[in-house]
Amino acid sequence: MNNKIIVGITGASGSIYAKVLLDRLQQITTQFDELGLVMSDNAKSVWEHELENKAYKDYHFKLYEKNNFFAPFASGSAQYNIMFICPCSMGTMARIAHGISNDLISRAADVILKERRKLILLVRESPYSTIHLKNMQTITAAGGIICPASPSFYSQPKNFEELAATVIDRAIDLAGLELKSYRWGTTK
Repeated sequence: MNNKIIVGITGASGSIYAKVLLDRLQQITTQFDELGLVMSDNAKSVWEHELENKAYKDYHFKLYEKNNFFAPFASGSAQYNIMFICPCSMGTMARIAHGISNDLISRAADVILKERRKLILLVRESPYSTIHLKNMQTITAAGGIICPASPSFYSQPKNFEELAATVIDRAIDLAGLELKSYRWGTTK
């Protein structure tokens, strides 16, 4: 069986990360059977503000409404095995850490954790409060992966998309997916 992936996009700043993630996933569609996309209302607004477009509508992935609890990945029986939340707001992270499934993103994350599958949160905040750190610890203890949206520079990125890709490529690695990308110790 190939992978089944969920991408949740919240209203945290950093829509470029979500765009690059979706672009990268489009490049490796042979590695998954299904991809469900969920965006909060704030995610759509932030994307439109930061990227000055509505290109999230142009992807060939099924977009589910944020309160559609009939989406297949609202249940563990659908066997989705990877979830990215990118970017992940601190509010969404807090709801996940405390088991509050009040929308499809938090419900899907709850399902992924309870089924012991891969949940990767690309958190976007600085600095972190003690509350944020405790929520990260709770999610990590439950099996989730906190992947701060902190770009690296050793690949010498030339633009915002390349810079965001330094984080996204790492998240894709964490999910166990294969993508040709820059690796430390190799030449460009």
